[in-house]
Amino acid sequence: MPLEIVTVPCLKDNYAYLLHHAATGETALVDAPEAAPIQAALEMRGWRLNDILITHHHGDHIDGVAALRDGVRVIGAAADAYRLPPLDLAVRPGDEVTVCSRAVEVIDVPGHTVGHVAFHIPTSAAAFTADSLMAMGCGRLFEGTAAQMWASLSRLAALPPETLICSGHEYTAANARFALTIEPENPALHARITSINASRKAGLPTVPSYLSLELQTNPFLRASLPSVKAAMGMPDAADHAVFGEIRARKDKF
Repeated sequence: MPLEIVTVPCLKDNYAYLLHHAATGETALVDAPEAAPIQAALEMRGWRLNDILITHHHGDHIDGVAALRDGVRVIGAAADAYRLPPLDLAVRPGDEVTVCSRAVEVIDVPGHTVGHVAFHIPTSAAAFTADSLMAMGCGRLFEGTAAQMWASLSRLAALPPETLICSGHEYTAANARFALTIEPENPALHARITSINASRKAGLPTVPSYLSLELQTNPFLRASLPSVKAAMGMPDAADHAVFGEIRARKDKF
C-alpha cells in the first residue's frame, strides 16, 4: 500500500509534508514551519502524528516542532543536533530509518546549510529535499560552497527520474522566470511555465514535482550541459563553477 503524501502550506510560502500509512495508521511529518496548519491537517483527516523528520535548522522549518512533539519521535541530523530541537533519533548520511513502516534513506545535501539532509523513500519514489533541490531552483548558499551544493544536487539528480521531489517553498514561478534568462529556447521550460501559471491562478501548490521534470527545466541541475555552459559563456569551466555562476546570477535576479 503506497504512502499518502499531503502537502501542507505554512507561513507565507513554506511547505510541510504529512506521510500516512493507511494500513498501520502511522503518520509522519517532514519539517514543521508552524504548528497550526499542520495540526488542522491532522485533525481533518483523523490522523495522529508518530514521527517528525527535520531537514535543517532554519526556523521556518523547525519552529512548529515544540508544539507538535508530545509523544512524537523527532529525527534529525546528528551533525546539526546542537542547533535543532532536541532529537530522539540523530541520524547521519547513509543511515536508513523506518518511518511509517517504510525504509527512509538519509542523504547528505550541504550547501544551503552545512548540516542539511534530505530523506528518500525508495518504495514511495519520493524525496523530501526542503531547501536543497527545489522546484525550478535550489536554496541560497548561506553556509556551504557552490562545490558542495553542486555535489548535493548531483546526488539527488542520480535518483530515479520518477522520484517525486518534495521541496520546501513556493518559489517556483520566480524560479521559472529566472530559468528563462538561462535557457530562453527550452521548450520544456515554456510548457512548464504555462502549467505553473495555471496552478498558481487556481491557488494550487506547484510542488511536489517530478525529478524528470526538474532535469528538463531546472537550470541548477543543468549546469553540466554543454549548451548551458555555452549560454553562460563558460564552455570549458568545471560543472560546479558554472553552477556557482548560475546561483550568483539568481541571487541578483
